[in-house]
This record gives sequence, structure tokens and C-alpha cells, in this order.
Amino acid sequence: MLNSPCAPEHTARPEQPTSDDTTTTRAEADLVVLLDSDRRPVGTAPREGVHGFDTPLHLAYSCWLFCPGGRFLLTRRALGKRSWPGVWTNSFCGHPRPGETVAEAVVRGGRHELGVDVEAVSPLLPDFAYRAVDASGVVENEVCPVHLARTTTPPVPHPSEVSEHVWVEIDELRAALAAAPWALSPWLREQAEQLDHRAWDLIRDYATNDDQGVAR
Repeated sequence: MLNSPCAPEHTARPEQPTSDDTTTTRAEADLVVLLDSDRRPVGTAPREGVHGFDTPLHLAYSCWLFCPGGRFLLTRRALGKRSWPGVWTNSFCGHPRPGETVAEAVVRGGRHELGVDVEAVSPLLPDFAYRAVDASGVVENEVCPVHLARTTTPPVPHPSEVSEHVWVEIDELRAALAAAPWALSPWLREQAEQLDHRAWDLIRDYATNDDQGVAR
């Protein structure tokens, strides 16, 4: 079981590459891409300060991660997160750096947040965008394409990003969305609302078939 990515018993976090690597300066790593109303890049802003009470539109991504058994990784946001602390959500989210593709950002984000090697990155909702305000007034305002991905690596989450995680069946995820939507992040709820029956079938096929991506 300890070699299975669906096993939660791992406690030692492997050493991860820092954001300040040989190809990206610390300043570049801390920037997010700002967008205009037509979703065109118009500049950058420091990641740490971009989310506030009047958050500008910016580029992000959301990832739904699956293990070889076809189960989905549901994660709980760390209690120290500025927005929606402690809320259960999709596997992980993040922000592409300037000049970085969304797929590249997903791979990097999987390593940073969950300590996993991500593969077979496939678009699910490439045009997804949302705006939401949490209880403290912090605003999320993102163009946030949603991607599916797989891993064969057991998660060892970064404690500042993820406080808990659990692998669930697709039907269990859908049941949670129907029974307790208030317990899940607004972006996960909105993503699910945009999926029809055909899309859910494609997700299930993707999760259980190593050779198949998702095309909508």
C-alpha cells in the first residue's frame, strides 16, 4: 500500500524544488499574470498581494488529480490560507508564471503543493472563469482553466497549502456536491455545474484509461 498514490499514510515530505530555481528568478516566481476584460495579458502583479477586497482579474488554473484506480483527490485547504481556509476543494490550484503554459504550471504546482509527479495533463474546462467572495471579504477573480491529470506518486502535501486529503470515487464526489455544496469551495461547485452527463462520463473514462484524454 505504501507505494500506492491512493494510500494516505505518508508523513515525510520529499525535498521539493524551490520557486527560485536556475531558470526563474524569485521575482518572476512571485508574479501572476493580470488580464483585461477580453482575457488578454496586460501586466503582472506580486502573487502575495494580488488577492484582496478588490482583486484584479488574473490567470490561474485548477487541477483534478486521479490515481491509477480512477479515484479523485479531494483536498482541504490549509487553515492558514488567506481565502477559504479549511475548505474542501479540488486537488490543487495555482497561478501560471509569466511565459509559462498552464500545463507547465500544473506540473509545477503538483510538485509544490502535493509532492507528486503529474502526468497526462488534459483540458477539461479551458474557458472556466469565476468570481467569488469569502466570509472575510477576500475576492477571487480568475480566469481559471480546469485540467485533469494523473499521478502514480503518493501525495505528501505541503502543510502551508493542504491540511488534509482523501481519495474518493467520482460518484462520491458527485454525491458530496449534491448533498453538501456549502462544504466545498465555490470554484469546485461552479466547475461541476458546467459539466453535463457526457462530460462526467469522459472524466470517468479518463480516470480509468491510461491512453485516453478528454475532448469536449
